Amino acid sequence: MNIYVTPRFCLASMLPCGRVGGLPVPREELDTMMMKRSFDVVVSGLGIVATAPLLLLVAVVIKLNSKGPVFYRGERVGRFGRMFRIFKFRTMCVDAERVGGSSTSNDDPRITRVGGFLRRFKLDELPQLFNVLDGTMSFVGPRPQVAPLVELYTPDQRRLLDVRPGITDYASLRFRNLGQILEGADDPDEAYLRLVAPEKIRLGLYYVEHSNFWTDLHIIVATVISVALRFDVLTIPDLSEQSPADETTDEREDGCDDARAAA
Repeated sequence: MNIYVTPRFCLASMLPCGRVGGLPVPREELDTMMMKRSFDVVVSGLGIVATAPLLLLVAVVIKLNSKGPVFYRGERVGRFGRMFRIFKFRTMCVDAERVGGSSTSNDDPRITRVGGFLRRFKLDELPQLFNVLDGTMSFVGPRPQVAPLVELYTPDQRRLLDVRPGITDYASLRFRNLGQILEGADDPDEAYLRLVAPEKIRLGLYYVEHSNFWTDLHIIVATVISVALRFDVLTIPDLSEQSPADETTDEREDGCDDARAAA
């Protein structure tokens, strides 16, 4: 026998309810989710077609520039805790995880010559259009994390798993120069946890609570302008006065011979 606990907001709204992940969802909220998913499918499909020549060019340059695969395919935790493999262009040489931490500064010796350029203009994120198309990610949502770090989430922080992880969000805009923030740090992982993680997770939770289709559109447009023109056009909520929360790091990729020698 299946027993479901119906949230109070569903009864209070007196709206017909659909189900997502086995739980009741108000019809109005379900319609918004369907609109978001339809947008993701259509725009990611068109984006793959439109950027196909660029994707091919970047793949060839990566292959010619350094040894190793074209793509980085790390495991991440997706919506409702389901595991998936993220698509990214490889920006570091092989075995970076063995010779360095998970946080990457601009002066990290593991980054390849091409990788630095790709990271600066976020071109390494383009293959995530395939993740958006297959439904493991969305254009907008908290950045996905690796399983061991998600296991450290508090019950409140696990609300980040209520939505699909995204390519961009409020935190991505605020910390678009993350590599520069961590540059020069003796321990980039420690610097990330101290300078970035608390605010990043607060912004992620804020998005979960306040997200809607029009907010997503604003974040997408702001991200494009931020990457292309290098300035901010969206007012990001200031949550710095709220109680701090721990968060996980975002990226584990491959490393290079220089870092291996230094280690």
